[in-house]
Amino acid sequence: MIVCSCNVLSDRQIREVMSEQAPRMTSQVYGCLGCSAQCGRCARTIRRIMDQALAASGCPRACACCPAAARDDADSQTTAAPLGALGPADAGLPGQVS
Repeated sequence: MIVCSCNVLSDRQIREVMSEQAPRMTSQVYGCLGCSAQCGRCARTIRRIMDQALAASGCPRACACCPAAARDDADSQTTAAPLGALGPADAGLPGQVS
């Protein structure tokens, strides 16, 4: 199926690149295929295909150096910093008179 009509890229080509070169970002997929994003409408579909290929390959998405893991962590981050980490309350903002 054609995923990117601007560059005429198919899902098969994207899956092949994922298995051969293991790009981690959509821009890398385009680069591996000798093109670049044009209108950007296909980026979400390419990302979905990439995620499926990583899951099928048994990619350990929890590895610390993996951009996919960092993206997942940022998306699921729901905890706030402890109050002690914020600093003194009377420090004020720059330019603020106390």
